[in-house]
Amino acid sequence: MPDYARFERVSIIGVGLIGGSLGLALKKKGFKGRIAGLDVPHVLENAKRRNAIDDLFPVENLKSAVAEADLIFLCTPIDNILSLLKKIGSDVKPDALITDVGSIKRQIVETANIHLPASCDFIGGHPMAGSEIRGIDGADPFLFENATWVLTPSKPVDEKKRKAFGELLELIGAKVLLLQPRLHDEIAAAVSHLPQMAAVSLMNMVAARQAESPYFLKMAAGGFRDMTRIASSPFGIWESICQTNADMIASYLDAFIAELTHIKSILNDSKALEHYFSSAARNRLAIPTDTKGFLKPQYEVSVAVEDKPGVLAKLATLLAEKNINVKDIEVLKIREDEGGTFRLAFSERVDQEQAIELLKNGGFECRKRG
Repeated sequence: MPDYARFERVSIIGVGLIGGSLGLALKKKGFKGRIAGLDVPHVLENAKRRNAIDDLFPVENLKSAVAEADLIFLCTPIDNILSLLKKIGSDVKPDALITDVGSIKRQIVETANIHLPASCDFIGGHPMAGSEIRGIDGADPFLFENATWVLTPSKPVDEKKRKAFGELLELIGAKVLLLQPRLHDEIAAAVSHLPQMAAVSLMNMVAARQAESPYFLKMAAGGFRDMTRIASSPFGIWESICQTNADMIASYLDAFIAELTHIKSILNDSKALEHYFSSAARNRLAIPTDTKGFLKPQYEVSVAVEDKPGVLAKLATLLAEKNINVKDIEVLKIREDEGGTFRLAFSERVDQEQAIELLKNGGFECRKRG
């Protein structure tokens, strides 16, 4: 029996995009435990119809939803997670594991440490996955495939329980990364919250110029559309993020303003500007380079691919014939009429080494990464 089989009953509080996808993913991967969901009636009915949950609990039955659960996922907005942590402590059974999916961690972990009993364990969590379709209608059993799922334990957790939880997340395809809550919030401010603020600001700035000419937005294509896509994210998602991580967001807004001020100062200095662009391009191509901190590291290979028909099929066939499974794939760079470079990730070092040998023998230029 797998270690995660110890979680015989799982409760998902909030069966929306993340909670619904979690239920669907567990079912699809063969999880044998019972899955309960708590939400409003029409969401529960939709989740049940899609086979994301087994047992339905309306929001007024919170106590019943968590009472027998071995593992509880709090999959609601941040302010609701904080409220739930203050409510459920007296209702959960001893030895239960409680986790959440909130995109900030310091305040959630602090609240859990204050209000949850010592008899149960809490591990803060943040799956780095999402969709433009909100709610249960956007739920996808593959949402967490190759997505980073950050865990932020702040107190010692039973080793067997922690291992079982990590294996459960890996079962649904997630890559588990361990971080301290403060470091998580700082990184999130830099790579998630700052881009959102920048996209909203850029969109509003250019839209305000529409009064001068209707062509500002008519000519908005390519890079502008890419950079402002997330500006359409609903404020409801971001309100609690801004409130609970305001200090980190403000710090990185100041840092970004300093970077913009710097690039403004070198606009007429071609040499300095070229260096600045080259540095950005080099660093962009290096994402991701380091899997340190992952509960289960990946072993990566860079493969140079020619621009000609059938080359990707050949690459995939070489690996498939030896039953080598690629856990993740990313295009690092493309050169028109020449080809490009791909990053392949494997779960085992032996797969990485065998893949390199097979691909080199097949005529591909490749090397280990990291």
